[in-house]
Amino acid sequence: MATRVTLKQIAEEVGVSVMTVSRALNNRSNVDENTREKVVKVANRLGYRPNYIAKSLVTNKTYTIGVVVPEISHSFFPEIIRGIEEIMQKKNYQLILMHSEENERREKEAIDTLEAKRVDGILISMAETVNSFEQYRRLIKSEHPVVFYDRCARDIGATCVSVNDEESQKMITQHLIDHGYQKIAYLSGPIDVAIGKDRYSGFLKAMHENGLEVRDEWIVQSGFQETGGYEAMSKLLSLPKEMRPRAVAAVNDPAAFGAMQAIYDHNLRIPEDVAIVGFSDDIRAKLMPCPLTTIHQPAYEVGKKAAKKLIDLIEGRSTEPEDIEIKTELIIRESCGCKQNFNKKFIDLKEKSLSK
Repeated sequence: MATRVTLKQIAEEVGVSVMTVSRALNNRSNVDENTREKVVKVANRLGYRPNYIAKSLVTNKTYTIGVVVPEISHSFFPEIIRGIEEIMQKKNYQLILMHSEENERREKEAIDTLEAKRVDGILISMAETVNSFEQYRRLIKSEHPVVFYDRCARDIGATCVSVNDEESQKMITQHLIDHGYQKIAYLSGPIDVAIGKDRYSGFLKAMHENGLEVRDEWIVQSGFQETGGYEAMSKLLSLPKEMRPRAVAAVNDPAAFGAMQAIYDHNLRIPEDVAIVGFSDDIRAKLMPCPLTTIHQPAYEVGKKAAKKLIDLIEGRSTEPEDIEIKTELIIRESCGCKQNFNKKFIDLKEKSLSK
C-alpha cells in the first residue's frame, strides 16, 4: 500500500513550516504567492491528497455539500449542477448529488441521507409533489445551512436563488398578446410549487390587464414533463374546433415539447394553426421542427449564485436569508408566429416594467 504524502514532507522540501503549507493549500490570504506556488508545485509532484477525515476532526466540518435535484432528464438542472461544481471546486468542497425524481418521499430520504453524512450545507430544488415544508423548517431551526435554488420554499427563513417567474411568464404572455393573439390557453404546472404558482399568476396578470377572457377549459394541468404536456394539449384539441385556443403558453419547455407533438399528431401546424411558447430555453428548444419561443433561464448562473451563498452561510460570512433574483431573457423564435429574422430581445426584469 502506498504511503500517504504528509504536510510535513511538503514543508521539509519547500523549506517552510507545516502551518504555511496548510495555509497555502487551503488558499488562505496570509501566504506569499511565490510560496504558495512552490507549495502547490511540490504537493502535485509528490501526489499529495488531502486527508478530509483528519481535517474534519479538527475543524468539525466535512467539506462536503449536498445537492438535491428534482430531475436530471432535461438540460436545465445539469447546467445548474455545472455552475455549483465550479464554485465548489474553487472552495475545496466536495459535492454529493441526490436525485428526488420529483417525489416528496424520495426528497425526504435524500435530505435524511445528507444529514447522516454530516454535509456542511444543502442546496435544494423542490420536487413537484412536495406539499409540506416541515422538514425544511426543521433544518433551518437546527441552523443547518440551506439554500433553495429555482424551486423554492418561500417565507420560511431560507435563501432562494431563482428568476422572477411571475414577471417572466407575464412578459412572454404579453408577447403573444402583442402579436395579436386573444384566445390563449395555459398549460399549468403544480400550483403547490412556487414556480407553478408564480408562472400561472404571471399568465393571469397579462390576460387580465389586456381585458382578455380566461376560460376554465383553457387552463389545463400539465406538470413539468413532456407526457403531461402531450396529454394537456390533447385535451385542448379535443374541444370543438370553434372553442379551441389560438395560442398556448406552457409552464416550461418540456411541457411545450409534449404539446407540440400532440399538435403534430392531430395533423395541425405550428404556428399556423396553434402558436406556442415555453419557459426555460431547454437545449432542444431551437432544434424543434418549429423552433420554440421561450424564456431563457441562466441555469449556470443560478447554480453559481446558490453555491456562493451556501458557502458564505457555512463559513459565517452571511447569516440573513435573501431572495436572489437572476435576470431572464425572452428568446423569440418561430413557434409564436414571428419571422425568422426577429432579433433576440433582452429583458431586464428589475429595470423594465412589463405592465401595459
